Amino acid sequence: MPKVLITGTSSGFGLVTTVELAKRGWDVVATMRDVEKRKKLERELEAAGVSAKVRIGQLDVTDPVSIDRAVADLDLPQNPLDAVIHNAGVAVGGVFEDLDEAHIRRVMEVNYFGVLALTKRLLPAFRAQKRGRIVIMSSEAAFAGLPANSPYTASKWAIEGWAEAFAYEVEHFNIDIILIEPGAYLTDIWQNSPRVLPKTSAYYPLIRHLEPTVEAHVEKFGRDPNEVAKAVANVLESPRPRFRNAVGPTAKFMHLTRGKLPSTVIRKIFGRVFSLNKVRW
Repeated sequence: MPKVLITGTSSGFGLVTTVELAKRGWDVVATMRDVEKRKKLERELEAAGVSAKVRIGQLDVTDPVSIDRAVADLDLPQNPLDAVIHNAGVAVGGVFEDLDEAHIRRVMEVNYFGVLALTKRLLPAFRAQKRGRIVIMSSEAAFAGLPANSPYTASKWAIEGWAEAFAYEVEHFNIDIILIEPGAYLTDIWQNSPRVLPKTSAYYPLIRHLEPTVEAHVEKFGRDPNEVAKAVANVLESPRPRFRNAVGPTAKFMHLTRGKLPSTVIRKIFGRVFSLNKVRW
């Protein structure tokens, strides 16, 4: 039975991916920063009849002690680990000038440095067994900047650049690096993310317009996150997985146009999508 460690499984892609892999027979170690939030996952596992295939544990990817404890619990190398799915992620809504440094650093700590820290702890085991798959939940935001979302976008650009370079270093050990890049999906990340929308902001007309506009866009075009869970499971089970995997129509479009359209054109496209011409400054 193949074994996988997943981060950020209390909701969203992490939760549905845990259920999907358990249904496919994987031995899943489902981790989350706050294990008090495990109830939703437990209900979904019980409904699918796969509770016995999943062990839930605590893991905060920004805490070295938590990482060490979670990796120790895996009992490596006696119990080999086939893959890790870096799904834990956070965001913050707001224009750059209005954001506190703490907000920006939190996004980078979780979405970028957290991936690096956990990967480094698992690498000795993957190298020793000469196999392993490191799956990173990226985003279509890695293809183009999005308004009032610069820290999240930057974190995804950073993790993809790191992954491209890192892949050279581990291919000799038969370790695959895999990026999953979803488009608009109905998850909890934006509802659970802080939003910085001060009425005194010089950008208030923009952010006042964007908040309902983006929500309406996601509600209209957001897709079932189970599609992403299936995509993750498929690349894990593929004999030769692709490095970059766009999931959903908008992500696939952005993937195809990446590097082919000038940034000014991309901004005009998103300007129309989010009706930025209607902002009254």
